[in-house]
Amino acid sequence: MAQQLKTKPASIDETDQIISYEEFLETTDGEHAEWVDGRTVPMPPVSDAHQSLKGYVDHIIRTYVEAFDLGEVRDEPFQMKTGPGLPGRSPDVFFVAKKNLKRLKRMYFDGPADVVVEVTSPGTRSIDRGDKYYEYERGGVREYWLLDPERKLAEFYVLDRNRIYRPATFEDGGIFHSTVLKGFWIEVGWLWSRSRPTAAKLLKAWGAK
Repeated sequence: MAQQLKTKPASIDETDQIISYEEFLETTDGEHAEWVDGRTVPMPPVSDAHQSLKGYVDHIIRTYVEAFDLGEVRDEPFQMKTGPGLPGRSPDVFFVAKKNLKRLKRMYFDGPADVVVEVTSPGTRSIDRGDKYYEYERGGVREYWLLDPERKLAEFYVLDRNRIYRPATFEDGGIFHSTVLKGFWIEVGWLWSRSRPTAAKLLKAWGAK
């Protein structure tokens, strides 16, 4: 029997109340929150540096994905649930390959995205490097980017054949090549620069016509 939603939705502030994931999706009303252990967990406010970096990464990934017709990109507060028994998260940015678009639902993405990007802040650093790291690994997110604008630290993890994250290697000059977004590369120093390359310049560097 399908579970009936409550007539009166729970407030997003009622974080101690146990609810199903379906109830969570129907009651958050676009708020930036996550579903962990049956509870609604509001996300803390973010800094300007966080928002600026998140917006830039979102923009260049979308530009690349659209230029090469690779799939779809979503960002917070849209939900991703990597698997049964795992929390519902709201990654800063995530990429879904074309072959997996059938799992894109009205309110969430059902299953691990192919690439997930989390921009850390002091309030989320331990979660992004701890709980989410192991959840995304267990759930099968193929590539996990962890970007820390405050510390100017970028970490990229790739899921190996044993479903264990391994740190990605960099080329000389701090250049990272994605293993999932084929042909996509960035110079890590761009992420912290005040004069980041525009998407138009990057398209030429990536070989888009």
